[in-house]
Amino acid sequence: MNRLSRRELLQIFASSAAFGASAWHWKARAADAKVKPGGDAALIVVDVQNCFVTGGTLPVKDGEQVVPVINKIAPMFQNIIATQDWHTPGHASFASSHPGKKPFENVTLKYGQQVLWPDHCVQGTEDAALHKDLKLPTAQLIIRKGYQKGVDSYSAFMEADRKTVTGLAGYLKARGIKTVFVTGLATDFCVAWTAQDARKAGFGVYVIEDACRAIDLNGSLAAAWKAMEGAGCKRVQSSDLA
Repeated sequence: MNRLSRRELLQIFASSAAFGASAWHWKARAADAKVKPGGDAALIVVDVQNCFVTGGTLPVKDGEQVVPVINKIAPMFQNIIATQDWHTPGHASFASSHPGKKPFENVTLKYGQQVLWPDHCVQGTEDAALHKDLKLPTAQLIIRKGYQKGVDSYSAFMEADRKTVTGLAGYLKARGIKTVFVTGLATDFCVAWTAQDARKAGFGVYVIEDACRAIDLNGSLAAAWKAMEGAGCKRVQSSDLA
């Protein structure tokens, strides 16, 4: 094997250093870049309801902390859509509807596996209302989901049977929306399903991490981020928005 001269080694080290400096500069510039939502973007606020915050029937840890973050970024958007879990009494996703079963166990329903939850977000109750401090004055649409007694619905776009659509995709496309920014509760369930279905419907998707909180049931948070990023969803922070 040929030995490199001292001069050749110095040239290699200099080239490597220059490349490293260039790469660092590119990364720094990329980190400084801001995402500016335009008129063809929409903010989707998923299930920021009383049932999912402290004191609710299915509280997500620190769920109420998403409210000030969402309020801060909402004025950046011309288009805002909110969603609500809106369950019937005795809904199929409630553990109380399955004798002998407890919350967070799984059952097989006609459309597949279903996590069982405590009774929550029952139609017309204060528990199902949007959080009182949420400020979305320009919200144009509220999508209510999970209102069919026998079918759950995590996604804002499609129910858990993976056949019944909510109409949100058609609404957004009719309005010329091309990109959605997803926030809310919970990251590993309704946010993740909404984000992935938005990608399947052809939208660009950003998930604003600090505007979400998770349940993290048996590693569900890590699995959700892997699935979202694998589907092409981009993870950002609220500070990344212009």
